[in-house]
Amino acid sequence: TAGMKKDIERLYEAVPQLVNVFKIKEKIGEGTFSSVYLATAQLQTGHEEKMALKHLIPTSHPLRIAAELQCLTVAGGQDNVMGVKYCFRKNDHVVIVMPYLEHESFLDILNFLSFEEVREYMFNLFKALRRIHHFGIVHRDVKPSNFLYNRQLKEYALVDFGLAQGTPDTKIELLKTAHSEDQQESCLQNNSTMPLGNGMSVNVTVPKQIAQQSASKPSDKKFISHSKIQIKEEREGKEGSVHHSVQRSVFGERNFNVYSSTYQQSSSTKVIKHSKMIDVSSRKLVTKKKIISTKALNNGTARKAASGCSLNLICDCYATDKVCSVCLSRCQQVAPRAGTPGFRAPEVLTKCPTQTTAIDMWSAGIIFLSLLSGRYPFYKASDDLTALAQIMTVRGSRETIQAAKTFGKSVLCTQVVAAQNLRTLCEKLRGTNSSCKRSQGEVPSKSVSESTLPTAADKLCAPDTLGKQIQHLKNIQEGDGALEMKAADMKGWDQVPDEAYDLLDKLLDLNPATRITAKEALQHPFFKDMR
Repeated sequence: TAGMKKDIERLYEAVPQLVNVFKIKEKIGEGTFSSVYLATAQLQTGHEEKMALKHLIPTSHPLRIAAELQCLTVAGGQDNVMGVKYCFRKNDHVVIVMPYLEHESFLDILNFLSFEEVREYMFNLFKALRRIHHFGIVHRDVKPSNFLYNRQLKEYALVDFGLAQGTPDTKIELLKTAHSEDQQESCLQNNSTMPLGNGMSVNVTVPKQIAQQSASKPSDKKFISHSKIQIKEEREGKEGSVHHSVQRSVFGERNFNVYSSTYQQSSSTKVIKHSKMIDVSSRKLVTKKKIISTKALNNGTARKAASGCSLNLICDCYATDKVCSVCLSRCQQVAPRAGTPGFRAPEVLTKCPTQTTAIDMWSAGIIFLSLLSGRYPFYKASDDLTALAQIMTVRGSRETIQAAKTFGKSVLCTQVVAAQNLRTLCEKLRGTNSSCKRSQGEVPSKSVSESTLPTAADKLCAPDTLGKQIQHLKNIQEGDGALEMKAADMKGWDQVPDEAYDLLDKLLDLNPATRITAKEALQHPFFKDMR
């Protein structure tokens, strides 16, 4: 197209060194932080070789670019991790040159893969994750479009380390530097509330000892309380973007409210007002107009004023569906949340500050869930806490609450949602439930058609009544014969072993501390004859 030709011309102008080396054919991908082009390079042997040219946006931080390159050079080039061949730079324009792997769209092949192909796909994904996790790299954006797959050649490549972070013991030196800079930029937040309209509202706070150390900061929030629906305007600290929450229903259920806060009994802090302390007992929500602005006082004056307060105010809204003025006055909690919606782990969604390679394993579990159920994307939510609610519909509300306690978060849910049986869920969605043989003694949990389901079922996040959603799901599962596979077309889907769902269960472990690692996954009985 004309637009693509202009983009290619601009790239040649921005990085003129490319002209004599590559012939750029077309743009094959575009994301938030980069564009990818297919090009050919003339080799000394006279042959042409296809290359992928990744052009990073000029506003990318130099340290972030260098860290991505180091990930590719140190960990890449083997075990299904993409390597790097060259890198070109002209001023603030950087182009990373990588081998080109022709690959299929995940959505195009999802319902044509045999069960054995799915097993091979997951095995090779875990090989790539084991490789990068060995070097202390947290990819943060594991998803099908970042794991290239050539079905015919059976070749795989994990790509795009633009969001990668390092573990505390990472072997990627530049990720250590990037991590320390992120730490300096972040601000401890003791309270964050995100509403889910008619569906949910969540509070998230940091532990008591941190809350007591934090100084008062004005709240840049507008909060409206209406029954159990809480709406506010929130500023996302990590990515610098403003998120406007709006009222909406979740899964068509109007009485499903979730509140998440720090797992603590009480916390205290000091709040500055123009002339007197805020009266918490009044339980009136305080807007930013009632709290002294840091624009009016410099930091030194504010700290002095805070230290002069003789009264410690105790938060009395813990584990309730209200937010007191003490909590409203606290600055927002900042934790890494980079990644793609639908693939973020529970600890990312609840802004847990300590995130490990386990978040990549959760994302791999979501991919496996899509492969077993034949639905992609499986989850699709407009914000993080709607996503958490959708996870609850599969993994259970009680289980989510219990797991959140392990990483310092308290989640309150006014409705108990039972965990789904993973085999039952996937077979219903794929349409193989009538043919599959169950293990003896297995007792499926509540029928998928009798409970709320994630958006994979049929975009269930759209505002609607729960009854309509359930009826529509029944029509899909029972009335549409197209979903039922013929025996000849099963491709092994009528003999999915229990080990597959056991591995899926371990990948979707809500507790990151006990979630299976990539190394452990490769040793799982599901891959017993592939080692």
